[in-house]
Amino acid sequence: MSGPAGRLVALEGIDGSGKSTQATILAQRLGALLTYEPGGTELGVAIRALLLDPEHRPSARAEALLMAADRAQHVHEVIEPALAAGRWVVTDRYCGSTLAYQGFGRGLGAPSLHGVLEFATAGVAADLSVLLEVPLELARARTAGSWRDRLERDDDDFHARVAAGYQELVRSDPDRWVVVDGTADVETVADAVHAAVVGRLGRPG
Repeated sequence: MSGPAGRLVALEGIDGSGKSTQATILAQRLGALLTYEPGGTELGVAIRALLLDPEHRPSARAEALLMAADRAQHVHEVIEPALAAGRWVVTDRYCGSTLAYQGFGRGLGAPSLHGVLEFATAGVAADLSVLLEVPLELARARTAGSWRDRLERDDDDFHARVAAGYQELVRSDPDRWVVVDGTADVETVADAVHAAVVGRLGRPG
């Protein structure tokens, strides 16, 4: 008799939203496996370098396919085995990022990417995606003065399209998304994220 399946929770948001910090805290509170994209596997590290190094300029479609390749390896090597073993997984970015950044930000269109993502993930969807909502001005201020990767260096119009894309994803699938205000202090946001996840999915068994 197989054991209970795990749960997959994705932390999503624009750069500077605080999702990486919140993913770490949430994983600790849930006793879940913490992982991230792109770059959560050995192969993913190489793909991440191609994607985020400012010296590389992939086309919009190449960017989306590189993200999908990273995710395919990530699901195969990290996420799917953990879920099959009954573990909960918290990932810093998942399919929502591709839909928001490449679908809306790059203008490829979310519908055109759904088939790519279905293939890359072998149908492994997030049980819940948590969007940390932060005004663009605050998010950009948080990352000011630090080294920025290629995507973070894109202009405000790009990041505004990404933010709008996230809102559309929430509206189109409210059962699998929850929005948390990311403007408060770290602990307040962490409490809200944890409450949202437990309220939707319960607690790890």
